[in-house]
Amino acid sequence: MNQVGKRVPMNFYDPLKNILKRGAESEKYKYSLIISAVTMVHICLVAFFGVCRIYLMMFLNMGSVALYLICLLAIRQGRDMRGVFYSTYLEIIIHSFAATLCIGWRFGFPQYVIALVPFGYYMCHALLEGRRRYTIATLLGLAAFASFVSCRVLSRYVGPLYRLELPGAAELGVYIFNTFCNFSFLFMVTAIFLVEMQTATNQLQKQNAVLDAMANIDPLTGLYNRRSMHQFLESAARPGEGSSFCLVMCDIDDFKKINDTYGHDAGDYVLKEVARMAREQVGEYGHACRWGGEEMLLIIRGDMELARRIAEAIRQEVSGFTFQAREQAIRCSLTIGVALHRGGDTIDHTITHADDNLYYGKRHGKNRVVTDPELNAG
Repeated sequence: MNQVGKRVPMNFYDPLKNILKRGAESEKYKYSLIISAVTMVHICLVAFFGVCRIYLMMFLNMGSVALYLICLLAIRQGRDMRGVFYSTYLEIIIHSFAATLCIGWRFGFPQYVIALVPFGYYMCHALLEGRRRYTIATLLGLAAFASFVSCRVLSRYVGPLYRLELPGAAELGVYIFNTFCNFSFLFMVTAIFLVEMQTATNQLQKQNAVLDAMANIDPLTGLYNRRSMHQFLESAARPGEGSSFCLVMCDIDDFKKINDTYGHDAGDYVLKEVARMAREQVGEYGHACRWGGEEMLLIIRGDMELARRIAEAIRQEVSGFTFQAREQAIRCSLTIGVALHRGGDTIDHTITHADDNLYYGKRHGKNRVVTDPELNAG
C-alpha cells in the first residue's frame, strides 16, 4: 500500500500534553498560562454582571482584568513572581467575598476560594524556600478557609445587596460555569504539578545514568572499568549460571615506545582506537574493560574456540590498522592471552592464567594470541 500522503491521525491529548509539558519546562509560560486563564474568567464575569446591571461587580471585575494584565506584563519582564502570586490570591478572596455579598451564595462564587488551598501550597513550594514556604502556605490556606466560612455565614444571616432574579436554568448555568472554572483551574494546576514531577523524575534518572556511567565506564577508552568488570566476573562465575566463559587479556606491544616517540596524546588516541576495535569485536558475546594502563580484559561467554576467534579478529584488525596522529602514521600490534574458566577455579586463578598466556606471547615474538595448547606445546 502506498504510504505517501497517508494522514496520521492526531491524538486528541497531544496538544494538551504539549501545553502542560511546556508549562512544566518554562516558568514564564506556566505562570502566564495560569494568569491568562483567570483573566478570561473575569472577562466573562464582566459581561455577566454588566448584563445583570450589577455595576459594582462589573467594575470590580474590570479592575481584576486590569490587575491580571499588569501581572502578565510583570511575568513577561521577568519580575519577582511572589508579588503576582500574592496579588492573585488576595484578588480571588476579595472577589469571591464581594460576589457572595452582592448576589448571594447560590451562584457558587465561594468555590473559587477552595481552589486557592492547593494553588497556594503549589506556588509557595515553587517560589519560597525552607520551612517558611509551608508556614506561609498554611496561613494562606487558613485565610481562604476563613473567607469561605465568612461567605457562608454572611449569606445565612444577611441577605444579598442585589436581588438578582434569574430563570432557574440561567441560575444553574451560572453555578455550572463557576464550578467548571473552579475544577478547570484545579485540573490545570494539578496537571502541571504532575508533569513537573515526571520531568524532574526523568531528569533525575538521566543524571543517575550519567553518574552510573561515570562510576562504571573508563573515561578515556569508553570501556568498562575494573570495578564494573569485577561485577561481571562475579556474575559469570556464580554457581548455576550454566555457561562457560573465557577471559582474554590484551596488551598493546611496545606502548611506552609509542608514547615516547609520538607523545602521550598520540598514545591516548591509539589506546582509544584499540579499545573501540575490541569492544566492537566482542559485541554481544561479552564485555570489554580497561584493566590497567594499556591492558584490556575481555570476558567472552562461550568456549575456547569462540574466545580464540574473537581474540584473533582483534589482533588482526589492530595489526592491519594505520593510526593517524598529528599527521604521523603509527602502526602497532597486540599480544593476547586466553584462558578458559574451569569449574572449581577462582576468578583470580583464571585471570592469572590469561596473564601468564599473555606474557608467554610477549616472550615469544609478540603480536600473537596464546591459548593453553600453544603454551603447553611451547
